[in-house]
Amino acid sequence: MATPAPHRHIGIHLLAVFILGGAYVFGQYVNGQDLSKPVVSVEGHAKVSAAPDIAVLNFGVQTGRQQTAQGAMEVLGKKMNAVVEGVKSLGIEEKDITTQNLWLNPSYDYYDGRRVDTGYEANQNLQVKVRDLSKLTSVLDAVVSQGANQVGGVSFIIDDPDALQEQGRTEAIADAQEKAVALAAKLGKELGKLKGYGEGGISIPVPMPSMRMEAMDSMAMGMGGGTPVPSGEQEMNVVVYLTYELR
Repeated sequence: MATPAPHRHIGIHLLAVFILGGAYVFGQYVNGQDLSKPVVSVEGHAKVSAAPDIAVLNFGVQTGRQQTAQGAMEVLGKKMNAVVEGVKSLGIEEKDITTQNLWLNPSYDYYDGRRVDTGYEANQNLQVKVRDLSKLTSVLDAVVSQGANQVGGVSFIIDDPDALQEQGRTEAIADAQEKAVALAAKLGKELGKLKGYGEGGISIPVPMPSMRMEAMDSMAMGMGGGTPVPSGEQEMNVVVYLTYELR
């Protein structure tokens, strides 16, 4: 008995796969669908908001010109230790104090077109999370009074946005369902099975510093200590997509 050609076996196996009601396409199983049934696709939107519960403060210490590299680092260490201890004294935990950058650079001037080295400057920047917003003004005062001479500003964030995101998703789905029902009615149809769901992305506006460097400079000179820093609210935009069969 002659051996069947290999390509015939392949054809039989492929046919068996499709008869089962679906197909494997590049290793992914795809359910068979009745394309004769009409469908309707809608987009749902929701905008939810909540008050932030964390303030993020960015600040730093710059030593100014020192004669030696070691001297610059010693001055920096002394000033920064005082700033950190002042922050910790207000209940800020170690885990919420993070170094953003640390650098040591030579300083120099130019005389008659010739570079002349004049010493070294050191700089360190920290980021501090203030979880008790009632302490924010006190932390700002402590940072400046203890020697911070660079402040990038204050921004506000929501520590755990999952609950707000879930609220937005629920409202966006309800919005999409309402649109789907209305559209089906206009077409003289009713909604059938849900055939697809997708999310178009969840966007949270990037928190912007709410206090500019000029305001912090005023605090450093004793002109603006105790100034309130309102946190406001943050918005989250949620978009979902639903596809229904029509019947």
